[in-house]
Amino acid sequence: MDAVIRKLMPKAEYMEKPVTDRPSQEEVEAAVYTLLRWTGDNPEREGLKDTPKRVAKAFREMFGGYDMCPAEELGRTFEEVAGYDDLVLVKDIGFHSHCEHHMVPIIGKAHVAYLPDGKVVGLSKIARVVDIFAHRLQTQEAMTAQIAGVIQDVLNPRGVAVMIEAEHMCMAMRGIRKQGSTTLTSTFTGVFRDSPEEQVRFVTMIRAGSSS
Repeated sequence: MDAVIRKLMPKAEYMEKPVTDRPSQEEVEAAVYTLLRWTGDNPEREGLKDTPKRVAKAFREMFGGYDMCPAEELGRTFEEVAGYDDLVLVKDIGFHSHCEHHMVPIIGKAHVAYLPDGKVVGLSKIARVVDIFAHRLQTQEAMTAQIAGVIQDVLNPRGVAVMIEAEHMCMAMRGIRKQGSTTLTSTFTGVFRDSPEEQVRFVTMIRAGSSS
């Protein structure tokens, strides 16, 4: 599975903030104006006059993950853990992302666990890493591997487990148009990869108390 992680997202790419080459505000607004015309609507009508500016602002927020480095979020760790070395699980981390193929939403939740090796990270940092990768154009498979990869490389735990459950609007809103269909992806490294028992424990803990 480690090989899969490297293939989907080279280390340099998920460990660092991406280098971006953004067009100007004027160019973005002109592009949105053209897309509004492409829909068949009139960009000059009252309700759409400010839409190009609003879309540009919304995109900077929804794709803000390109301005952040996930490795930096994991940089501060704690070694005073009173000898704790068992599984740490943060589950039901809600997120929204956008499909890199059609730029429509992916809405779901992530479950992230690791087996510490002498140090732990603040729980909010795990959720933050999920958000950083989610706020980029994505495929669910790549995002799953990216989250596991950066935690493994920065924290160097004995193992990482990541599961993502999400609904893809590119299936619900277009094409096959199947609402409510959920996609599950998972990635395991270290002990989780080598031990089916640890994988079962991870999934069991996720499902504990779940109504689904």
